[in-house]
Amino acid sequence: MFAKKFALQTAAPAGAAPKSQGSALALAGATLFLIAAATALLAARGNPYDGAPVARARVTFPRAGHSGSTAPGLAASGALVPAPIAGLAAPGPGGLLPIIAADGRAAWKAYARPFADDGRPKIALVIGGLGLNADAARQAIDALPPEVTLSFSPYADNLQALVDRARAAGHEVMIEIPMEPLDYPDTDPGPYTLMSSSPTLEIQHKLDWLMSRATGYFAVTNANGGRFLSQDKAMAPFVQALRQRGVAFIDDGEAAGRGGGLHRASLGAQIDGDLDGAAIDNQLLALEARALQSGAALGSGSGYPLTVAQVQRWAQAVRDRGYALAPASALMTAKP
Repeated sequence: MFAKKFALQTAAPAGAAPKSQGSALALAGATLFLIAAATALLAARGNPYDGAPVARARVTFPRAGHSGSTAPGLAASGALVPAPIAGLAAPGPGGLLPIIAADGRAAWKAYARPFADDGRPKIALVIGGLGLNADAARQAIDALPPEVTLSFSPYADNLQALVDRARAAGHEVMIEIPMEPLDYPDTDPGPYTLMSSSPTLEIQHKLDWLMSRATGYFAVTNANGGRFLSQDKAMAPFVQALRQRGVAFIDDGEAAGRGGGLHRASLGAQIDGDLDGAAIDNQLLALEARALQSGAALGSGSGYPLTVAQVQRWAQAVRDRGYALAPASALMTAKP
């Protein structure tokens, strides 16, 4: 029986060279800056989680392109348009595979949640590991705001029904691609794990099965993958397949320098590495600090009930503090 992991892997690649003293000092300085920024937020506004009074400086931003009409890709109810969209799918080994339409339309845009940037600092969250526990997945879909991106295991039963439910609630979705971790087989992501030593044809066949488990996703993300992501020979057919099928790639932070030619993003801090309410709140405040510093921040979490509850509560107030909740697709860039 393979391990069913919900948290994203954070281990560094085996044999990584130790950081130089200068790099270590720079990293420490950056960490202290973020802590100080989060502390300043608390001092200036009060802690929004402990019941203390919160000072809110309300700033009005014009809504780009707002005309009162429904954004393309959204139904009047706020739901995303049902999948599959005509022209964007072809039969595959497990269901429908994404393809680029004859007119150039592609999944990375057609299935993403529309977003109008109004100039506020943007915060995006991906909640992943969903589907192996159907009740937990439905709770995340129903409780979280539609701007939160949801990521599903390809091994989930009734995966298409969960994806359809998520899109009907306004969430854009991703599918998790199991990849060889550093400690394989101690950690085994399942029978369709992409292995770094596999021939190209085997990687392509496994990927076709994984990507045909459901339709309606704009991107894939890696589940584990510390070893696979580090191997150029293994990554080449993976990247080529996504490029040919018009699918984006958002990795867990271990492949930030890879994926040329794809619409890409890399996840930042995991908000529930420490599964404690106060710790999750602090990580959410740190995301706010990073968004203030750089204009945007992309975080991740797992579909634990505690994480969902903390994010739900935080999301109700973060807009009042001058931030925009954004789908993960809004923070992607195209790399040459």
